[in-house]
Amino acid sequence: MNLGEIGARPLAEVRAEAILAAQMAASPVKISAAAAPERSLDQRMDALKRANDIRTARAKLKKDLKANRASIHAILMDPPEYLLTAKVFDMLLAVPKYGRVKTNRILNQCRISPSKTIGGLSERQRTELISLLRR
Repeated sequence: MNLGEIGARPLAEVRAEAILAAQMAASPVKISAAAAPERSLDQRMDALKRANDIRTARAKLKKDLKANRASIHAILMDPPEYLLTAKVFDMLLAVPKYGRVKTNRILNQCRISPSKTIGGLSERQRTELISLLRR
């Protein structure tokens, strides 16, 4: 755009165009991800059934932990598949005499995030946690 073109157009129009050009230059380029494919009703119902089965199995395990019918040590050593995505914090809370404070203290000592899943524990974290829980 040269100075002759600016004089022929209203100043507000030129300003708006300059602001728009500056905004476009400053904004990062957004890459849109492909949307997830649509699922059929049968696929959604199967996924819902699997999720409910996992929730039911975890609830039963937590009841067993509370009643001392299951050992947290054995669960951490060799967790079942439905427990791999469960939070370590939630499982420890199900153990008798372990509240939020004691559970947080133990996780801090083992350098484990409260949001860590059982399947996401490293070998060091797993062995350190088990040895600390056996004391």
